Amino acid sequence: MPSDDARPDVRPDAPPEAELGEELVRLASADNFRDVAGPGYATTDGRAVRRGVLYRSNELTLTDEDAEALSRLGITTIFDLRDAHEVEAHPDAPVPGATWRHVEVRGIPMDAVVTLGTREQGLAVMREVYRGFVEKPGGREAFRVLLHEIASGDAPQLFHCTAGKDRTGWAAALLLHIAGVDADTILQDYLATNTIASATRTKYLAMVREHLGEDKVDVYEAVMVADGAYLQVAYDAADAAYGSLDGYLADGLGLARDTLAALRARLVV
Repeated sequence: MPSDDARPDVRPDAPPEAELGEELVRLASADNFRDVAGPGYATTDGRAVRRGVLYRSNELTLTDEDAEALSRLGITTIFDLRDAHEVEAHPDAPVPGATWRHVEVRGIPMDAVVTLGTREQGLAVMREVYRGFVEKPGGREAFRVLLHEIASGDAPQLFHCTAGKDRTGWAAALLLHIAGVDADTILQDYLATNTIASATRTKYLAMVREHLGEDKVDVYEAVMVADGAYLQVAYDAADAAYGSLDGYLADGLGLARDTLAALRARLVV
């Protein structure tokens, strides 16, 4: 895990409220926490994604200092996309001023993940996970609820899963697509997890090495990285089932035009 030196980086002369959202880049206890807007990604129509509206993260097993940092961002709702067992094992720390909402993405093959024998099995599980975001009713319902709630929100919100990589990564990709960000930028934002959360991945791979043996490191690395091929599996599934990603949003998730318009209005400057 990052050291305490990785606390939110705020300039000493910065106003505590306004500048925290601009300057906060890392949390010591949630290393994949970041603004969905990135640095303010450009949209294809020459606008930009608004910062300080939506945040994404890995699990929020937070220190008191980091919980207070999130509170100072004005976050009012936290959407937890994990399943019940993950929540029970590592419950989110309370964030002052924020309401916790459980929006479980159902259909994740957790039993298969914990019994992997080969790297190919790991790759197959990841393909199943990303197809499930599109093909499984429990996955679609969770993303429908999440996006609908974000569209109707009027204050900063945060969503997360365990690693902040797959369920969270897909939700962020959808939001950036709705905002009008180009596909290459969305891909680079998705892949940024591999750099931003590298310390957490290294820690868990060390645990695999210690408890399961060196031969399992390569096996489990396949499920611990963000890979553009995984994201493409979900895109391909959306194309196959709904004709396009926009078709998936409208028909697969049942998001009305006014909901999509509200999302874009929240997201774009």
